Amino acid sequence: MTRSGGFALVLVLWVLSLLTIMAGSFALSMRREAAIVTGSSNNAQAMAVAESGLAIAELMLMYPDQLQRWRTDSSIYQLDYADSKARIQLLSETGKIDLNSADQTQLQALMAYAPVADVEQQTKLVNAIIDWRDEDDLVHMEGAEKKEYQQAGLSYRPRNKPFQSIEELQMVLGMNERIFNWLENLITVHSGQATVDMTQAGKDVLQVLPGVDPELIDEYLAIRRESAINGLPTPAFTAGLGVDAASRSGAQTASNQNKSSGQQSAFDGQSATAVSGELDQRAITVVVEALLEDGTTATINALIKKSDNPALSSPFQILKWQRNSVGNASLFTDEKDELLVRQYAEPEFNN
Repeated sequence: MTRSGGFALVLVLWVLSLLTIMAGSFALSMRREAAIVTGSSNNAQAMAVAESGLAIAELMLMYPDQLQRWRTDSSIYQLDYADSKARIQLLSETGKIDLNSADQTQLQALMAYAPVADVEQQTKLVNAIIDWRDEDDLVHMEGAEKKEYQQAGLSYRPRNKPFQSIEELQMVLGMNERIFNWLENLITVHSGQATVDMTQAGKDVLQVLPGVDPELIDEYLAIRRESAINGLPTPAFTAGLGVDAASRSGAQTASNQNKSSGQQSAFDGQSATAVSGELDQRAITVVVEALLEDGTTATINALIKKSDNPALSSPFQILKWQRNSVGNASLFTDEKDELLVRQYAEPEFNN
């Protein structure tokens, strides 16, 4: 082989190697782009399923029969589609602790469960919250007004007006991200009530209320879920000391089972008249999570309120809207299964 022929052979080999590398790089890029497109498509599909779940939740909140209307007491409903499913959880804001209406005793009881270092710090935080929302500049004992914020090097001072959102709580002296994240799902500014509606409260709220017997909470929640499954009125939880009654078929079954095992139910008595779903002007948090067959998920967290404006196209006004919020816990867990009230197939809503 001549010298020029050898050089040509080496050149050809280099060109072939370069083309191979280029082809491999192009194939890898195409696979990545295909994966991105597929992922985007799946994410869009999951979000569409979640949005349909929210629309159905609004529909079921307007259901004429109050006993068949979806409950807003943290109950979960599931929609089964052909290749996906969605879970919807509804939480009435009246079942949470109102930052503007709760008294010092209730706030102190709440902070006792919060991840706060000690009792002294809990008290300081409670009084700082009260100083933020009250109309005067008088400092509560261990509280915080303008001077304390200046001493802490902050450029703002308390509004001396009611909280406009729960996010505003993050500005209160002594509040930090860890405490706020713990409080976020327990508090509201949309209740307008000094006390919590215990028939609408979730387990996490009931556990932090003063005067509530913790041994009765699980039993009450089981009976409340049974009433939702059987389309019965919601049993009333009286003043934190127990349940006013459960002498209805589903609830009474649970009570009788306890008695047959030698346990006395705390829920015997007269039937409660409380009925979940009296919307009037209540605000409701609706959490929707969609799950596709390939594991793709999408979440919507919406705060809605029945609109008093008939000119609007929707019967609900959206006060807050979040997509795929990092802090949302999945609704598809064994723990959440305990709150599942009913499953629907897609055709049930086609008409």
